[in-house]
Amino acid sequence: MGGDESKALPAAAAIEVFHTWTLAHDDIIDSDKRRRGQPTLHEEFCRRGQEELMLGAKDAKHYGLSVAILTGDLQHGWSVSLLAELTNKYGLSPQLSLRLIEELNTYVTCNLLSGELLDIQYSKLPVESLREEDILSMLWKKTAVLYEFAGRAGAMIGLEVSEPHHPLVQALSLFASRCGLAFQLQDDILGIVGDEEKLGKSVGSDIREGKKTTIVYYAFKKATAEQRRYLRGILGNKRATEGRVREVADLLVELGAVERTRSLAERYVADAIEHLQKIPDSRYKQLLATWAEYIVCREF
Repeated sequence: MGGDESKALPAAAAIEVFHTWTLAHDDIIDSDKRRRGQPTLHEEFCRRGQEELMLGAKDAKHYGLSVAILTGDLQHGWSVSLLAELTNKYGLSPQLSLRLIEELNTYVTCNLLSGELLDIQYSKLPVESLREEDILSMLWKKTAVLYEFAGRAGAMIGLEVSEPHHPLVQALSLFASRCGLAFQLQDDILGIVGDEEKLGKSVGSDIREGKKTTIVYYAFKKATAEQRRYLRGILGNKRATEGRVREVADLLVELGAVERTRSLAERYVADAIEHLQKIPDSRYKQLLATWAEYIVCREF
């Protein structure tokens, strides 16, 4: 895109901080205990509450949840402050900074939160009541919308334009959006067949939570009546044993649902690279193409 790449640093930091607060809240919603090989934020502060503040188990849990929620809220505000630095410290136009701040706080936040809400609601519904497009729309909202914003912000800063409908801005936005969908699909695959040591978080939690991923959707389309009954008995059962969770994971693989989801992720990457071809050649363009291809090969 051209431009001074250092001017994009505040936006890059803002997106990373924004993403981090969503993870902190998501870990609470999903009752996850590990993230990136470490205790999740609420689990870490629960431990500190017990060890440093001498709290009982119930109070320590509430303390951990409270600190994690507030930390996420703080990071949300910090991400907006970082975007303001585009003008205050790097001299970009106020119109550009305000456009990105407004988009992050409205378009991105509203879509992301509605996607997270749909994820929760869908986990309580029978998969037969959902369409494939319902699930993909939910995945776009909860994951790909932030990728799309990252692509759009980078292009607008590089071109120093405040107009999001610029052809090059749209091309990079669509590239990033497709990559976001592929990333989430691969994340769902790793949640079923990933290596916990490499992944840094528990495998199988999506099964216990009853997450309605494309994997589950495709499995039900192909499963026999008996297999569907078995899956219904385990999906969403938080007390399911490791053995049962592994049996479900194996069945999802056996039914071809994991491979079909992988193929879908690969198609999104191919589509993403088509959009990427519309931007001028540079070493960064090649780096983005390599990164896109890595998305569906990653193991963590």
